[in-house]
Amino acid sequence: MKHVVILSGAGLSAESGLPTFRSSDGLWEGHRIEDVATPEAWQKNPQLVLNFYNERRKKAQGVRPNRGHELIAELEDCFNVSVITQNVDDLHEKAGSSNVLHIHGSLFESRSTYDESLVYTMKHWEMKLGDTCEKGYQLRPNIVWFNENVPLLDHACEVTSSAEAFVVVGTSLQVYPAAGLIHLLPDSVPKFLVDPNLPSVARVKHLECFAESASTGMAKVRDRLMTILG
Repeated sequence: MKHVVILSGAGLSAESGLPTFRSSDGLWEGHRIEDVATPEAWQKNPQLVLNFYNERRKKAQGVRPNRGHELIAELEDCFNVSVITQNVDDLHEKAGSSNVLHIHGSLFESRSTYDESLVYTMKHWEMKLGDTCEKGYQLRPNIVWFNENVPLLDHACEVTSSAEAFVVVGTSLQVYPAAGLIHLLPDSVPKFLVDPNLPSVARVKHLECFAESASTGMAKVRDRLMTILG
């Protein structure tokens, strides 16, 4: 089957009721990014950071995938689909996608502050000070914060390099390094962008843009993929 790679961002989850990480006033759920999503924030006030992600985790548990997520999952009926997501929720998995790469981490995982290879699936929504890894060190959210390296970026590049079609949905291609993935592809690979607020992407050849929500735009992308690759 043809390999279709999906790059998804916060706009996709927003349709399910999860707010994007940064609103028009520069805040994320009432907090400055610097206070809750950086290594410096963790060093300064780990309790605030834990509280913030506990609330995000609890809210994410209560939302359902939208039609955009479902359409992406349904593409697996016809194509080999790889999802590279900037989102830390599990809505792709809930919708049925079987191959999802969370390049910014997962809300539902914790990891050791001593050994980052020690990652644990969380069984409940709350993480506390005093929760430790098997080596006795404090656990932190397994999230890639601002000013941290993206450890799965090389894997994402490998996945992208074999794409026979590339779909960007719910992101305006402004968040790097993920936004640079599209530039790894030859001009001949068909590319699609679904986002209500289309960015300036004049440098990307063979790019079809749909200034729509994920739920409506992905239906059109599905039809185009069936025409081009089917």
